[in-house]
Amino acid sequence: MHGTFQRGDSDTSSEGELKPPSLQPQIGILCPVCDAQVDLPMGGVKALTIDHLAMNDVMLESLRGEGQGLVCDLCSDREVEKRCQTCKANLCHFCCQAHRRQRKTTYHTMVDLKDLKGYSRIGKPILCSAHPAEELRLFCELCDRPVCRDCVVGEHREHPCDFTSNVIHKHGDSVRELLKGTQPHVEALEEALDQIKRMNGALQQRVEAVAANVRTFSEGYIKAIEEHRDKLLKQLEDIRVHKENSLQLQKAQLEQLLADMRTGVEFTEHLLTSGSDLEILITKGVVVERLRKLNKVEYSARPGVNDKICFSPQEKAGLCHGYEVYGTINTKEVDPAKCVLQGEDLHKAREKQTASFTLLCKDAMGESMGRGGDNVQVAVVPKDKKDSPIRTMVQDNKDGTYSVSFTPKEPGVYTVWVCIKEQHVQGSPFTMTVRRKHRPHAGVFHCCTFCSSGGQKTARCACGGTMPGGYLGCGHGHKGHPGRPHWSCCGKFNEKSECTWVGGQSTPRSLLRTVAL
Repeated sequence: MHGTFQRGDSDTSSEGELKPPSLQPQIGILCPVCDAQVDLPMGGVKALTIDHLAMNDVMLESLRGEGQGLVCDLCSDREVEKRCQTCKANLCHFCCQAHRRQRKTTYHTMVDLKDLKGYSRIGKPILCSAHPAEELRLFCELCDRPVCRDCVVGEHREHPCDFTSNVIHKHGDSVRELLKGTQPHVEALEEALDQIKRMNGALQQRVEAVAANVRTFSEGYIKAIEEHRDKLLKQLEDIRVHKENSLQLQKAQLEQLLADMRTGVEFTEHLLTSGSDLEILITKGVVVERLRKLNKVEYSARPGVNDKICFSPQEKAGLCHGYEVYGTINTKEVDPAKCVLQGEDLHKAREKQTASFTLLCKDAMGESMGRGGDNVQVAVVPKDKKDSPIRTMVQDNKDGTYSVSFTPKEPGVYTVWVCIKEQHVQGSPFTMTVRRKHRPHAGVFHCCTFCSSGGQKTARCACGGTMPGGYLGCGHGHKGHPGRPHWSCCGKFNEKSECTWVGGQSTPRSLLRTVAL
């Protein structure tokens, strides 16, 4: 059966084309199953597509529960006892009796409710929402939705319609084709999820393995650090014992010397105040010898040891059970008198060129400190401008040496102070001569002027050599020729030397310069 439907004039344009529906703001809701957003149709929630499969499943679950909750489809009051397989209606006992008495439904098949529990499909007939008395048996191709007989002769008049059994193959095949294209994505997603699951398991295993490595390393490192700590504390205790023993020995010696001194002083004072002249003269020899011996005893008024003990946490202390450990205890104290200054720029430098030297710090025994951290003070002051010191840079090399650098701006004589603990180091202060910036040669390094100038008569060389025939420059074997390569500007024989020519001499500068071939 086919039918068509012609829209009213209000829905068509002058050419008969469909007008676009009026634009209205749509309300979206989220699907509780797939979390997808669905735009509500014009009819609201009631116009949403009904999931009849779900309703069938609900009815089956109710049947399996002895029909609890199911009411008669006709009276909607009493519980269901039977089901009409022809009408697909659930009926109570009273409505079932009435159903059998009617001529049209006398021969309908009635089934007890308990006999339907093994069924998988017992859904009600799907009725038209516009015509509740009619079942949806047709399908409108234009509107792409099921319709009833009343819809075909009404709203869907002139629309291409056909029975659902006739069009199910075409539409089912299109759905199957789309499903066929979707299933590979399902398999790919399942495989992706499986890979993620496997990767998550591998990740957990890897994390546990790395965590075990971290724990093993950390535990070993902690043990090494603890052992190194105990070693440092033992070393510190040994230092304390050694220094205390030295102090106690010095204390005992000084106490004994003090007691001897007091005894001698008290005896002598008593002799001088209480003795007679004869007694003093008789005992004088013994007393004088005793006091002279006591006065000759050498002793130090300062403690023989100091409290110079420091901990250097950033200094490498070697390996402990294969782990690099840090932290050393040092008892060395820098002795400015033993420190040494080294470098080529100690006593000479050039203006506007960086000069540098090295300070090597040593202890009282002359051994290198082997560490940094000392307060090194350096000052470079011009002798004629003592109120204008040059900015200096002191770099701690962390090994007992310090690199000192500065850049003098003007030539002259400078005084350099290098101090540690406000005491001059060995060789400080000292003077430094700053010469002018290295002057490059303006001429050429040649064998003779005749060759380098191409035989010019007016070319003159700084060596003073001449050539016969009116030539001013030097030549091979002639008067004044030095007999070896030299600079034409100043006559120096060293090619890497500094030019000493000074402008304003009697010889024109233009004649001193020669042309290099």
